[in-house]
Formats: sequence, C-alpha cells, structure tokens
Amino acid sequence: MTRARNVVLVHGAYADGSSWADVIPLLQEAGLRVTAVQNPLTSLADDVAATRRALALQEGATVLAGHSWAGTVISEAGTDERVSALVYVAARAPDAGEDYAALAGRFPTPPASAGLVHSNGFAQLSEEAFLADFANGIGAERARTLYAVQGPVADTLFASRTTAAAWRSRPTYYSVSTRDRTTSPELERFLADRMKAETIELDSGHLAMISHSHDVARLILAAAEH
Repeated sequence: MTRARNVVLVHGAYADGSSWADVIPLLQEAGLRVTAVQNPLTSLADDVAATRRALALQEGATVLAGHSWAGTVISEAGTDERVSALVYVAARAPDAGEDYAALAGRFPTPPASAGLVHSNGFAQLSEEAFLADFANGIGAERARTLYAVQGPVADTLFASRTTAAAWRSRPTYYSVSTRDRTTSPELERFLADRMKAETIELDSGHLAMISHSHDVARLILAAAEH
C-alpha cells in the first residue's frame, strides 16, 4: 500500500483536539498532513460523524489515530476506504456490538472513574481526579491547562456499542501506558493482543501523547509507512 500522506487524530473523553498538540508538529515535520478532530462527546454517532467529516477531506491513504474513548470512534469510522492503518493510544478497542463495560469489568478498576461529577446529563472529572489520575505524569501547569479545556461527556456516551470493528480489517498499532490511572494497563494489553497489534509499552500515564510525544509520533509514522 502507498505510504500514507495524511493523519487524522481523534481525542478522547475529558479532552479536546489540543491534547494532540505535542504530536502534531512532529508529524508535520515528517511531511504528513495532520488533522485533529473536535469530538462533541455527545454520542458515538456524533463523534463518528465528526471523524468521518475529517476523513472525507483527505486525499489518499490516511492513518487514523485515537486516544482513550476515541478508540471506540476509530473502530467504527476506520472502515473508511481512505484509512490505511489504525493507531490506538491507551485506547478502547471494542469488537462490533460488544458490551465494553462488561469487558472492562474483568480488569482492575482504574482510580479516575471514582472522580466523575455528573450534572445536567453530562459528566466531567473533578479537578483532583483529573490532575492525579487523568493527567498523572504531566507537569502541574500543563495539567491545569488541560483541565480547563476538559470536554464534558454525555452520561450515555460510554454505553454506546459499535456496529463495526475496523481493527479486524486494517493494520493496527497500539501504545500501552503502563502507569495509566484512567484505563487499566492490563485491559490495554488485552486489547492490543486481541487485535494482534504492533505494540509498544510506555512508562506513562493516560496522556502518553503529551508525556511521550516522540514515542507516540514514531508509532504513528510507523503506521504511515505500512
């Protein structure tokens, strides 16, 4: 397959597209055209639609990368003919129709989940949980900035089920965060193994694309070369 010229980056819950800000210039310096999606986090359908709009603007082979919740999004949207490879960063990777909550329940419960605050049909992480569990390993000033742009998620978002599993038909890459306090590292390893993904492990919290941006960029570039 022709080397991908494009990368579409999809952010997860409690975040926005700026969570990829450290990786973007590294990919651009390597000559790739980079687009970061802004997910509304209102429903799986809405997030998939936003990702598909970004994919529709790409010309030629495109790597689709997702962090955290966005692994669900790229698993659904990644069947697009433009997508040449998928990259998961500490990300969910459900099978088609799978009850992901039940799957995750087989693994240790990460501490961040205890910090959810619900209001008017949406949820956010408390500042304490965000700084200690979502942004662990990130400098305090940067972590507080990320907290300020935190994207609230619809209460019903995580109950969504996909209708496709693009990782079954695309080359797949996975970055496991071994100090993750938002998604169980054991679950991440299980997902990467199930996908038969080319896998790296980083001594990182949940936000590996910030704390280990060069490693994540190299993984995306490897996917682009597939």
